[in-house]
Amino acid sequence: MAGQEVRAAKRSSPVRMALKVGFSLVLVVGIFYYLLTGVDLGQVWAEIRAMTWREDAILGVVALWNLATYAFVWMSVTPGLSFWRAMVMTQSTTAVTNTVPGGSAIGVGMTYVMLGSWGYSRSRTSVAVLVSGVWNAFAKLGLPVLALALVALQGDASGARVTAALLGIAGLVAAVIVFALMLRSEEQAHRFGVLAGRVASRVLRLVRRPPVHGWELATVKFRARTLELLERGWVPITAATLVSHVSLYLVLLVSLRQVGVSDAEVGWAEVLAVFAFARLATAIPFTPGGAGVVEAVLIGGLVTAGGVRAQVTAAVLVYRVLTWALPILVGVVCYLWWRRRSIAHPEAAPSAAGVEAP
Repeated sequence: MAGQEVRAAKRSSPVRMALKVGFSLVLVVGIFYYLLTGVDLGQVWAEIRAMTWREDAILGVVALWNLATYAFVWMSVTPGLSFWRAMVMTQSTTAVTNTVPGGSAIGVGMTYVMLGSWGYSRSRTSVAVLVSGVWNAFAKLGLPVLALALVALQGDASGARVTAALLGIAGLVAAVIVFALMLRSEEQAHRFGVLAGRVASRVLRLVRRPPVHGWELATVKFRARTLELLERGWVPITAATLVSHVSLYLVLLVSLRQVGVSDAEVGWAEVLAVFAFARLATAIPFTPGGAGVVEAVLIGGLVTAGGVRAQVTAAVLVYRVLTWALPILVGVVCYLWWRRRSIAHPEAAPSAAGVEAP
């Protein structure tokens, strides 16, 4: 019976993937059709072409810096990982995330494979994946609060913005509390693992999958490894995460300014607020890389804030080319390079002087 269920799951897997791809395509096409209805695309293209070579060069430098900051985060959570290897891994996984429905999960799997090829154990990789994910979630929850506070200080605090800020604070506090309780003691970590395992098993039962086992042991082990990492590295991890998010925001801000959306039309704090909520909107990946969703939030928010629709649309499209399309191209090259190296020169596990032992 178990073998039959596995074979049935494998047979239905292409169907599920096809449904995901179809849903994503329909959603993206529908969003862009709505966004571009009534917009003079000729004027949008004219705004983009009006940028000078110096403005293009500045945008290119900011975009490349943004790509580099992805590596800084992984270097901080993975002791011994070089900048080049971190770049290869992050760009490869980002390319998958930006193009394939459910690409985030596939990207995590690629992370295990790539780090494993360089001698990192699965447990060390798990800690790096979870800590980077938690810090990323903290940043996504915290940025809207910070942005709305800055907007309020500039005298533009509406009731809706105050409500959004309070909801953001509540979400951030809840996330911090759960994380702190899990790290507080082995007993708390064990209880959290048991509870999480029960919830996951009930969800899996709904889709006729077997229950999970051993989550409480994994949670206790994760707690010990996480404490070890954070005791000596929470400052660089926090700094690298903030630099990565701020750098992504700078690509958007520079795109707006180079296209012609002035600070008088949309202030930098308002841009940060719209950017922060766009990042928050991608917490649930409805489409690969947030395609369509990010554009909808950014264009809608920036136009509401006072930007001219044609200019805002042009700036957002430039921003997405630099932060969504460019990582795909770079990621494909990085993956092919890693694939060729891993086949031609399989590496043995590093010594204790390099990567920590499993």
